[in-house]
Amino acid sequence: MLAGTVLAALATYVLMLIAFRYARRRALHVPVMIAVMLFDLAMPFYLYLSKDWHRRLIVEGELTSFLLWTHFLLLAMLYTVYAMQIKTALRLLRRDDSARAEHHAQGQAVLLVRAFVIFTGALLVEVPQPAA
Repeated sequence: MLAGTVLAALATYVLMLIAFRYARRRALHVPVMIAVMLFDLAMPFYLYLSKDWHRRLIVEGELTSFLLWTHFLLLAMLYTVYAMQIKTALRLLRRDDSARAEHHAQGQAVLLVRAFVIFTGALLVEVPQPAA
């Protein structure tokens, strides 16, 4: 069974795919993309506040996990592409159509990187052990 956070991320990914598909409908595209970006910015704070990170990272030694660092670097890459995406979106809102191709390519990059962020995050979900 997938964790609630993974299901929420997958649901927002589906919304992002719909917004990407209907990018010309700004009334749909812009609010959905802003909401998903805010969700992605808020998720680390939620996870930090709701999980026992000291036990998992320090006591259990997961801080040196390749998967954890891969997830962290993919997340940093996602935030970087988001920043680039916002920059070109603002140019498009100012009617600079020369940014359209760049914005579309960045959107494809966001979809790819975010898929890997969700995948690696799902692999990091702690599975509760049955009581003996």
